[in-house]
Amino acid sequence: MLEKGWVIRSVAGRDKGKLMLVVDVIENGALVSDGKDRPLERPKLKNVRHVEVTEYKIDTNEAVSNRRLRKILRDFDADVH
Repeated sequence: MLEKGWVIRSVAGRDKGKLMLVVDVIENGALVSDGKDRPLERPKLKNVRHVEVTEYKIDTNEAVSNRRLRKILRDFDADVH
């Protein structure tokens, strides 16, 4: 089950293979952001069938900026590979 704060990997679409943060969950899917192509101010609607949940979760209560999000996702991606 997707929840706000989970780090996901896209498995379909132009962003296939990219790590992203779930900013919000709505009935049609999840709003995701990567801090670069999709900043926090303009998240992308992603179908939940097109994402793979990782074991990482970010506390969204702390102030997360686009720069910080890019660094966090880069560090997670280094851990995975």
